[in-house]
Amino acid sequence: MNLNYPLYIAVLIFLFCSCGSPTSQKLEGGKSPNIIFILSDDQAWGDYGFMDHPHIQTPHIDQLAKESATYTRGYVTSPLCGPSLASIITGKYAFQHGQTGNDAGNSNRDASKWIKSGYPDEEPKKIAKKKSVNYLFSKERNDQFDLIKAKFYKHKLLTDYLSTKGYRSFQSGKWWLGSWEEGKFDAGMTHGDYQRNGRHGDEGLKIGREGLDPIFNFIDQTQKDDVPFFVWYAPFLPHTPHNPPEELLDKYLKVAPNENVAKYWAMCEWLDQTVGDLMNHLEEKSLEENTLIVYTTDNGWIQSEKRNRYAPRSKRAPHEGGVRTPIMFKLPGVIQPEINRSSLVSNIDLVPTVLNFLNVTDQSLPGIDIMDKEKLNERETLFIECYNHDILNVEKPTETLLYKVALNKKWKLMVPNKDLVIRDFTDPQSNYYGFYSNQIQLFDLEQDPGEELNLAEKHPEIVAEMSRQIEEWWQPMD
Repeated sequence: MNLNYPLYIAVLIFLFCSCGSPTSQKLEGGKSPNIIFILSDDQAWGDYGFMDHPHIQTPHIDQLAKESATYTRGYVTSPLCGPSLASIITGKYAFQHGQTGNDAGNSNRDASKWIKSGYPDEEPKKIAKKKSVNYLFSKERNDQFDLIKAKFYKHKLLTDYLSTKGYRSFQSGKWWLGSWEEGKFDAGMTHGDYQRNGRHGDEGLKIGREGLDPIFNFIDQTQKDDVPFFVWYAPFLPHTPHNPPEELLDKYLKVAPNENVAKYWAMCEWLDQTVGDLMNHLEEKSLEENTLIVYTTDNGWIQSEKRNRYAPRSKRAPHEGGVRTPIMFKLPGVIQPEINRSSLVSNIDLVPTVLNFLNVTDQSLPGIDIMDKEKLNERETLFIECYNHDILNVEKPTETLLYKVALNKKWKLMVPNKDLVIRDFTDPQSNYYGFYSNQIQLFDLEQDPGEELNLAEKHPEIVAEMSRQIEEWWQPMD
């Protein structure tokens, strides 16, 4: 073989440098991928077929998981839908974007009454009867929430980034921050007018439960106009009201311990059916190969067997049942499918990961591009913040912080705000509202995934190190 050695080396260097990542090769040579966010609402992290639930059947989501980079140790930034969804659209934590709760001001709902009055011994059940639904659609609530929105919209949203890249965006389902126009979407369903019961999705909450035609029509129009699309599909599923189709309810009544559980299980499959309808539409329109699908849940849920609501240590709680969720990314030919059961991923990572596909970087975002294996493997700790349902002080929304949480592959530390969590709430009724313990709690997730044994006193050095990490991370903007 007669080769000019310096030339040979130069060619090798050129080939190596020009290869890049599979993502950059694909996107530089073709059209920008369409993007769909599928955001389930109030669903437990294990309530899927692919997560080995013994009864719930989710064949379409199972198939999506099989075709995706699927991370079973995914987490939300907050176990409450408002701040969690706000993190998904901004790529920032609640202490940064400012939507720390679902409502502004004191609605006298749930534990906000306890905070104001110092946690009376009156039964929570009796307190719940006094809550004011009218407040939720009042001018008072909305005037205060407008102050939260004004600060929130100073942040750049995913829709802002996509607009500069020529995308057309559509909002459907859960949306707390006014109308789709305010969210910088090009079209949508949520009007956000409190005088027409606009609060957390209004007309948008029909999506999925009443079919997917608004999404299908939007997608079809973008194809006629030859522009890439972004769809925010955040259906009110399996969220209450748990009123599934009769055939699904009958199916699960045969295997569930009671009707409350059967209804919830049926709602999970109803969500799955809508995901199947969405995937079928993409296939019929030959869009499947160039559409990035992102799947996650806004917060966790454990169905109570006693009543049709969530059980303790799930929604609104810092425990795994409240904060854990599978996270998936699918883009055929670009993202290698795998079931990853060890890497730590957060919904704070969704925006920077999507931006990578558009060759956009924003150093102000705290998350990582999880397609970058090196960064993913280097990650040691995830952070979570838990807040009360109501933002009692809109000038300082982080004031209603309940817990700061840090976790790694082995340890999980929960640090309470003792100004609000003023005692151990051993009564299961009080647990529903997110108030658990005013003691620092450390759990070994490898040996104790159910978070039953508090090891904080046994491992003070781990508590000290993870507490230091939390204080470096949590830097309120208000």
